[in-house]
Amino acid sequence: MKLFKTAVLAASVSAVASIAQAEQLNIQTSFNAGDFSTQFITDNWLPKIKDMTEGRIEIVLTPNGSVVPAKETPDAVAAGVLDGDFTSVNYFAGREPAFAVLGDLISGYDTPEQMIGFCRDGGGEAVMQKAADAISDGEVHVVACGPYSRESLPARVPIRTFEDLAGKKIRSPEGLAAAVFQAAGASPVSIPFSEVYGALEKGIVDAADASAYVNNDATGLHDVAPYPLYPGIHSMPSMQFTINKEKWDSFSEADQKALRDWWYEAMYAMTAEVAKADAALAARDNAGGKIEVIDWAQADRDKMREVARKQWEIFAEKSPLAKEALDANLAYMTEIGLFKK
Repeated sequence: MKLFKTAVLAASVSAVASIAQAEQLNIQTSFNAGDFSTQFITDNWLPKIKDMTEGRIEIVLTPNGSVVPAKETPDAVAAGVLDGDFTSVNYFAGREPAFAVLGDLISGYDTPEQMIGFCRDGGGEAVMQKAADAISDGEVHVVACGPYSRESLPARVPIRTFEDLAGKKIRSPEGLAAAVFQAAGASPVSIPFSEVYGALEKGIVDAADASAYVNNDATGLHDVAPYPLYPGIHSMPSMQFTINKEKWDSFSEADQKALRDWWYEAMYAMTAEVAKADAALAARDNAGGKIEVIDWAQADRDKMREVARKQWEIFAEKSPLAKEALDANLAYMTEIGLFKK
């Protein structure tokens, strides 16, 4: 009996020690509090990382700007102020042009899954790591990267083909997106996101680079832009998942693998959930008669991609790393059939 009690006590002490060893990672995201994406990850995926690491690691996800502005997360992660980040890499494009290529290759991939594949299997992580090193002195480890949705393009007039873009005024952020729209024959207009609804309503623009279909629906854009292009033809913003390098190196190989697997599984699941919600809304709107959801033919998407490629190549001249990022994307896109060999 004494031996039994001793064994039980030892097991209890071991269990308590195991619980005490659980590492809490404070990760800031560029998602806002209350966003679908924040809620989806929090409810469905934060509990799973503890299971996948057998209780050794747990993650606390904090919303956009909760500790530092989104554009400063690499510095905060490098300094250990944050354990890591889950951020749209477009925030860092002003610091290294490669992030613009890695963050949103305008009119490039047809689906988020393709771009996630580039990150996970096509060399995207490696180039993202080089970009991170360039702005953080090697103190940040890139665990994973990729998008979870493709944006829609709300339009107040029908844009049914590539040729229909000619002469259309399209609200677009400055930079690569504006260059691609202009090369396709449209006239990009730079206006704040907060003014998109009014600009569409008044006819200041014919279409707008706004957000995912579900978000455009929620903000009422389809009331004034009843010809949305869905799935979209342009934007697919990519996220990064990083962890402080010193902290990352302290984890076992098994836990490092678990963190990477966890993130990609979560992103694939969120991609499917967002696509499901978008498709359901688009089907509802098409059936209602007041909104015509326009889905471009693959031939038109291919034309847009070819025009966009020339703008990518011009943009990639901004830095050697941007050129390396584009070359890696082009190699993978050719491999999966988006460009001919």
